Amino acid sequence: MSFGTDTEYGHGLMSDDPTNENVTASSRLARPFLLGLGWIAVGLGLVGVVVPGLPTTPFLLVALWAFSRTSKRFHDWLYNHPRLGPPLRDWRQHGVIPLKAKILAIATMTVSLLWIIFGIAEDWVLPAIVGACLVPPAIFILTRPSQSK
Repeated sequence: MSFGTDTEYGHGLMSDDPTNENVTASSRLARPFLLGLGWIAVGLGLVGVVVPGLPTTPFLLVALWAFSRTSKRFHDWLYNHPRLGPPLRDWRQHGVIPLKAKILAIATMTVSLLWIIFGIAEDWVLPAIVGACLVPPAIFILTRPSQSK
């Protein structure tokens, strides 16, 4: 099966070698792995379109990264897709996380932490660890712009 423009990336992973002539065994193994990872991430992203609470864009960003390492054709398809492409382009060009996604992410983190505090934890240790793990991504999410300028 030919992927057309995939040959622009060589036969494996892109490397620092601009000619990409030295394809190693590990890159030959990594290409199918990354292609599979990309398609799994696309699938999970599509499920996230219809399942509340499951994010779409992070999975599509993973897919975009995996395709950028292996397949120009699939990368360009996803990046330029009429429905899936705009949030990917907004993130890449402006670092934008839409307000709806921010609200959903912070709400999900808050509900998860509250569930641990009131439903699972028997002392303060687990909530403290989970809270410490949730604060940095929450700060990151809240400090990103909500729309492109």
